[in-house]
Amino acid sequence: MATWFITGASRGLGAEIARTALAQGDDVVVAVRNPDTVPDDLKKAGNVLTVALDVTDTAAIPAAVQAAVDRFGRIDVLVNNAGRGLLGALEEITDAEARSLFDLNVFGLVNMTRAVLPVMRRQGSGKLVHIGSRSGFEGEPGVSMYSASKFAVAGISEALSAELAPFGIQSMVVEPGVLRTDFLDVSSLSVAAHRIADYDGTPAHVTLDWAGTANHTQLGDPVKGAALIYEVTGQDTLPSHLYLGPDTLDRLQVKLRRIEEDLAPWRAKSAATAHDDAVHDDAAHDDAA
Repeated sequence: MATWFITGASRGLGAEIARTALAQGDDVVVAVRNPDTVPDDLKKAGNVLTVALDVTDTAAIPAAVQAAVDRFGRIDVLVNNAGRGLLGALEEITDAEARSLFDLNVFGLVNMTRAVLPVMRRQGSGKLVHIGSRSGFEGEPGVSMYSASKFAVAGISEALSAELAPFGIQSMVVEPGVLRTDFLDVSSLSVAAHRIADYDGTPAHVTLDWAGTANHTQLGDPVKGAALIYEVTGQDTLPSHLYLGPDTLDRLQVKLRRIEEDLAPWRAKSAATAHDDAVHDDAAHDDAA
């Protein structure tokens, strides 16, 4: 039996992860901005604790974590799921819109993780599961700021894997493709308030048009996605990245080909930028590259 703390768990992938953990007999802390939005099946489960928490309210996070420890005695898995999207060409997005996005997707995750880590260090164990995105390894038109926030999540998770290994704590970023959830609803997805007509018909605005037609017809099944996340999290060793969904796998192959195409013509000259007097092991450098 494990204790899960899941942010943004009132619907979508967060709620499905909670249901999956409960079905396996685990304890679950459901952290939501508005407890009234928690589905009845989660409310009625005996081993659920619902805490009211907006992860952008940094001052409120320690009390939510303490409530979880008071109820269940430990936190084995933190799922940083709370987040939202932002559509628009980079030129259209204001500082205020971008900062609001990062406050939730990045700094909310950072502050939740900071608050839970002392608990996990005392335990000598714990697993961090950060919900990233396919857009966290490939920047796509029309979602530059969202991609930036999810690139940040991936980088943070990779660094945490190394930082926390001495304490028996693991970190994994999940990078799902499009899931059939409410993510494209206005409650989860913002559109830049300022629209520049010059971008009409270009890739940035094609993404805007796609979002309007794809809602609730997306490829990915959040129930199956949650089941895989639960299965992987239950393993002794977490992968650093969990690439989730056929569209994610397709885009990953595109990304890998692009990396090789970018690298190949400039690899030798890139290696030659070292100081002439530097000790240089070509084989080691090739392996690292």
